[in-house]
Amino acid sequence: MSSLAEHSPRKGQSLEKQVDTVRVFDQSFYWLAVIGAIGIGGVLLWIAVQIGLSALPAIQSYGVDFLTTTTWDPVRNIYGVLPQIYGTLISAAIALVIAIPVGIGVAVFLSENFLPNAVRTPIALAIELIAAVPSVVIGLWGIYVLIPFLRPFYNFLYENFGWIPLFSTPPRGNSLLTLGLVLSVMILPTIIAISRGSLIALPRDLRQGALALGATRWETILRVLIPAAFSGIVGSIMLALGRAMGETMVAAMLVGNSNQITPSLLAPGATIASLIASQFGEAGREQVAALLYAGLILMILTLIVNILAEIIIQKFQNVE
Repeated sequence: MSSLAEHSPRKGQSLEKQVDTVRVFDQSFYWLAVIGAIGIGGVLLWIAVQIGLSALPAIQSYGVDFLTTTTWDPVRNIYGVLPQIYGTLISAAIALVIAIPVGIGVAVFLSENFLPNAVRTPIALAIELIAAVPSVVIGLWGIYVLIPFLRPFYNFLYENFGWIPLFSTPPRGNSLLTLGLVLSVMILPTIIAISRGSLIALPRDLRQGALALGATRWETILRVLIPAAFSGIVGSIMLALGRAMGETMVAAMLVGNSNQITPSLLAPGATIASLIASQFGEAGREQVAALLYAGLILMILTLIVNILAEIIIQKFQNVE
């Protein structure tokens, strides 16, 4: 009896020490996460402030007119970024129109056991490796492989559907459509990987319950699984959109860098990222300020997109 009495307090003390240790680790991790979150927000704010201060001369000189004019003339120091805003939004929209259905379809195909693991895993790995290809290499592929391959298709569109404003200009290869197609390839791994992870993470009960109620496999996917993984899918789309809007080297190599606004997707255009990449190295002081002003606008556009995505996700979750 005495030995049991001696060991029980020791066991109680050891348990208390373990609980205290776990509590210390929990608190440490909590404060580390808080510091990291505040630090990331602080870095983002610091970047925005520094860019804003550097762009202040252009902001004071051009104001809101910088967003609504189309002239970009470094010789006369007249700057307007409307064609670049238009090109950024149109090329990103083209990329999303192509990449969203393909990306979600591939994610469903890879997550719902349509193929055995021995085939599915290499396909998923190969798709994710596309994200590791440098953008300059993809740009070279677009110039030397994709443009010659698409030229007959572009000629067909112009010759047979030139009466439509979207295809009303003679194709030159470098165009908003070409850039949008290449961007869709670049953002596919992001959409596929995150959407697939969201679908895999869903409880198995959702699938089994829907099938038990008489739903077919595709009804289960379209009416149960995709709505349940909606927040993750929207998150993947927004990350992909951010990359499409901010892609630099591919845009500079494929868009044509033409300072114009035209409804034709076959015509050359420009994006904010391509403008900065092509002119920053040789820019004077006033032109650098204008380029940084354009970069600040791109940052604000990306922030607005992410805020809208968060609102959509929150509304969908509240409905659930």
